[in-house]
Amino acid sequence: MFQDCRGLPLTIASQTAVDAFDHAIDGYLGYRSDMMFRMQALIAADPGFGLAHTLMGYLFLMAFRAELLGAARAALADAQRCPGTEREKAHAAALAHWIEGDPQAAIAVWDQILADHPHDVLAFRLAHFLNFWCGRPEAMLASVLSVERHWSPALPGYGSILACRCFAHEETGDYPQAEHAGREAVRRDPTDLWAAHGVAHVLEMTGRRLEGIAWVQGLEIGWDGTNNLRHHLWWHRAMYHLEMGDFGTVLSLYDSGFRDLASPLTQGAPDLYIDVQNAASMLYRLGRHGVDVGDRWTEIADKAQARIGDCQSAFTLPHWMMALAATGREDSARDMLAAMRDFSSGPQPIAGLVRDIALPVTEAVLANGQGRHAEAVAAMRPVIGEMYLMGGSHAQQDVLEQVFLDSALKSGSEPDARMMVQRVAGRHPVPPERRRGYAMAAHLLAL
Repeated sequence: MFQDCRGLPLTIASQTAVDAFDHAIDGYLGYRSDMMFRMQALIAADPGFGLAHTLMGYLFLMAFRAELLGAARAALADAQRCPGTEREKAHAAALAHWIEGDPQAAIAVWDQILADHPHDVLAFRLAHFLNFWCGRPEAMLASVLSVERHWSPALPGYGSILACRCFAHEETGDYPQAEHAGREAVRRDPTDLWAAHGVAHVLEMTGRRLEGIAWVQGLEIGWDGTNNLRHHLWWHRAMYHLEMGDFGTVLSLYDSGFRDLASPLTQGAPDLYIDVQNAASMLYRLGRHGVDVGDRWTEIADKAQARIGDCQSAFTLPHWMMALAATGREDSARDMLAAMRDFSSGPQPIAGLVRDIALPVTEAVLANGQGRHAEAVAAMRPVIGEMYLMGGSHAQQDVLEQVFLDSALKSGSEPDARMMVQRVAGRHPVPPERRRGYAMAAHLLAL
């Protein structure tokens, strides 16, 4: 039986197909922009290789687009028609759970795969991905710690273990461990975007803004051929400039970096969830600081209207609403909330997440944008402690906390404003008075 480059058996027809599979996995781990070409070559090399079809289904779902669910189901059907090992069949089962809106059931399958096959880097990386978007940083870390003892630097893909260790430690607040792992991964491979991203988070959370700018700039030269994660790294660079009050550079990075509408990456996926989160969260922050952002909200609002009813990414929903609110599209905003309520009546776990958390947060975002600040506070207050379940890092979730703080201040609710400032101060190592989004509130409240 053929084996992949990490020694796992594959139900595959030829060494040519094995090489194509390894090439595809390398592309996934390396955030390469040519993944679909790699997948086409893999399936052409062996149309009867079930895990190839499962991987294609995974890639469709990672876009968090409702219109791709049909393509994912077709890929699953192709996978299920193929012979396969128990491990390969388990991957198909995980894909089925994810398609049906139960990501934690998919994670449970991957965890079991890893218990039996700790070198299955696909299962490992997918579990890391969905644990993150399910708000489970402790599970991210537990996964790394459970498999890493079975790995060595000699195994292909070892850098991904280090990169995921970095981000898991960062999200659980162990910044020294995170930075060490991330810098080691980048030393081994300067093009490792996930490791670079993890260190960027460490530098953000520890307030090392000049270091952060230098870190991102120093690595950009190696990002040719990578996918939209590079946009998120440019967003991080813009965040450092934002904290330093350099709003001109933030807008320049917006237009020529993380929201460059002329770039092939943006044109190829103009409403990709992570890019929308980058753009909307930055425009909202700039607005809080009185920066004129021109008509930049308009193109995001246009895309938000087109995606009404698509609730596959709970964390993106309030970002879509930021754009609708900022452009005064009240009818579209009401339609979006109605579509969210309709989606949330379904039986799948993701429907409950939208109903219980994403919906009140999105309602609060709209109320904030319309100046109904007491209503925004009332809608958001009950779920403040559960927003993390929508996914997103501490750095990303921060914009929602700023929405609450902004409305608390503007509605004159000092206890709520004080609660939010104390909340972020208790988690963030940089004190509120040194953070641009919280300094004014900390001064007003004499904290």
